[in-house]
Amino acid sequence: MQEELNQFERSEVWELVPRPSNQSVIGTRWVFRNKMDENGITVRTKARLVVQGFNQEERVDYEETFVSVARLEAIRMLLAFACFKDFVLYQLDLKSVFLNGFINEEVYVKQPPGFQSFNFPNHVFKLKKTLYGLKQTPRAWYERLSKFLLKKGFKMGKIDTTLFIKTKENDMLLVQIYVDDIIFGATNVSLCEEFSKYMHSEFEMSMMGELNFFLGLQIKQLKEGTFINKAKYIRDLLKRFNMEESKTMKTPMCSSIKFDKNEKGKSIYSTMYRGMIGSLLYLTASRPNIMYSVCLCARFQSCPKESHLSVIKRILKYLKGTMDIGLWYPKSDNFELIGFSDVDFFFRVERKNTSGTCHFLGPSLVSWHSKKKNLVALSTVEAEYIVVGLCCAQILWMKQTLSDFPRDHAQKSDITLEFVSTKDQLADIFTKPLSEEQFVDIRRQLG
Repeated sequence: MQEELNQFERSEVWELVPRPSNQSVIGTRWVFRNKMDENGITVRTKARLVVQGFNQEERVDYEETFVSVARLEAIRMLLAFACFKDFVLYQLDLKSVFLNGFINEEVYVKQPPGFQSFNFPNHVFKLKKTLYGLKQTPRAWYERLSKFLLKKGFKMGKIDTTLFIKTKENDMLLVQIYVDDIIFGATNVSLCEEFSKYMHSEFEMSMMGELNFFLGLQIKQLKEGTFINKAKYIRDLLKRFNMEESKTMKTPMCSSIKFDKNEKGKSIYSTMYRGMIGSLLYLTASRPNIMYSVCLCARFQSCPKESHLSVIKRILKYLKGTMDIGLWYPKSDNFELIGFSDVDFFFRVERKNTSGTCHFLGPSLVSWHSKKKNLVALSTVEAEYIVVGLCCAQILWMKQTLSDFPRDHAQKSDITLEFVSTKDQLADIFTKPLSEEQFVDIRRQLG
């Protein structure tokens, strides 16, 4: 706790002033946390002084709070691009990163609990910089960091504004920001060393070395490629829901299951069910093979039954037996953007189709989704049209994002869209089964 306050003094975060009579004063509290590595070993204990930002009033204590946040697809695209260009990604750890943002509003906070001034117990602190818990803190930090990087010759991505690029002759340096986490890599190691030096000169930070643990993802950068999984997260998940001693399953869901509301079934504690759903949805960032099963179970969060809980437990049992499965991004000369889309028959509860898409950069799977449509399709062809539109929208975003990457063949790369369909899926809109000529003609009309 004293180390945290010493950090405030070095950063000149605040100044002690008499309590203003016409200004609201926001409370503070201490938050304690153990930081662990990918093996679950405590590497550091932290005490954080946070502001009770829920007491802030708009246009009084803060104005604008919006800040850009990198999408997980953007992180995976950067990992795939690093494999394609054959360079290593590194990670920076900034100490008390949110203390570096400058505050524009006049904000006063109470003295930290247990550390009140003996001579001025009724005084309060006037903030010069942001603190953890303030609503405008992430935006203030992003503004300072982005301005600093732009002064150093970086260019901000046109689509992904959390991506910063710097080129020097035939080499390039890429920096990706996710709130207070920074990962970077370059085709020339000297650019990484240069970046680390002027970041050290501006901010108090430590070099974490090669990227190996980021947003819960365990990342192994090898000579043959990059492996991504969440084995530690799965172990914590099994422990949290008392599934450590359960048997394993070979599949996340039975293929013959008939999922419905089961209104006559026995109700269960909905908070626990929603917690399991939320935890599994976070896991789908590295496990696309459970995406459909988890999203299907997520439809029954309002009134879950025992039958729904048994399916969730089966997914956890499947994860226990496949803990070491993850995404593999091999090094390859192929960086072609390819998208696949598909749609199933309507869900019998609401008669709405479930769509699925996935997108590859060369051999690397970087984006996927499984989603129930908002509308009831009148035919299978209409359902296919809708999912193809979603797939194309994602491809356009990825193509525009990739245009920020400084690579020679960016303009030459083609986009291939694979339309996945079957004769049986289209046959239900006709009174009799499709002939081969009719099927080919419909495929041609759908592009």
